[in-house]
Amino acid sequence: MDFQFFLDGLAEGLQAMTWLEAIAVFFGIASVFYSMREHIWVYPTGIVSTLIYVWICFEYKLYADMGINAYYFSMSIYGWYVWTHPKVHQTVLPVTWLKPKGWLIAGLIFIASYGVLSFVLKSFTDSDVPYWDSFTTASAFVGMWLMAKKKVENWIFWIITDLVSVPLYFYKGLILTSFQFLFFTILAFLGLIAWIKSGRNYAQP
Repeated sequence: MDFQFFLDGLAEGLQAMTWLEAIAVFFGIASVFYSMREHIWVYPTGIVSTLIYVWICFEYKLYADMGINAYYFSMSIYGWYVWTHPKVHQTVLPVTWLKPKGWLIAGLIFIASYGVLSFVLKSFTDSDVPYWDSFTTASAFVGMWLMAKKKVENWIFWIITDLVSVPLYFYKGLILTSFQFLFFTILAFLGLIAWIKSGRNYAQP
């Protein structure tokens, strides 16, 4: 793949882009920017993007991704509340690291959600990418949960999600969304670096 391939793909995506997809992409990128900066606007912008993607994923038979966007919506409400209601002795909810028990829970959530989703998509839907779709959904499921709790490791799961989502959406013909996830991958690496620095400034209890 050369650079011209990506330019051609981007041009094709812009030509095929609907106004609805464009709005979802805009608010999705805005949400990631706000997340990097630990800004509360990560949630309202994310809510707009995820609600639109519920519909888009339904149209393109990405049922697991449709479900994860619905989950994003509910977790955005939860995260919005958690971020704005820190503990009594805290002015803001701090960025912290997962402990071994947290890693175990995250791993179990990923394995269980992937197993259930892949079985459901393969057995009860007309999805042509059940395992692919389930993998991105399971990793994003964990990433969103960890982000709501302001854990540094949320970015690791977002990086995995974004990297696998790039070829998935390209394959499904959502070229602009594919490029959005490529951009998300870069932002996720930057977000990981920023939250590592922030996490180091807070001593674990």
